Amino acid sequence: MSNTATQTHSKPAAGFAAGNQNASQDLAVEDLPDLVTYVTTYARERPDVAALWVFGIGFVLGWKLKPW
Repeated sequence: MSNTATQTHSKPAAGFAAGNQNASQDLAVEDLPDLVTYVTTYARERPDVAALWVFGIGFVLGWKLKPW
């Protein structure tokens, strides 16, 4: 069991240590649909909390990015 855990953990660490940025970019692109599904599900389960998050993020971005 520890041999399997060592093998699974050594592959990402080896790619990261070697400076392989393509592997991390591929991982991010593959995880994007999962993130979208999670956020959509969360927003359907808790619409009030999701609306407050969107309002808060929009308020802060509008406040910080407004032109002078």
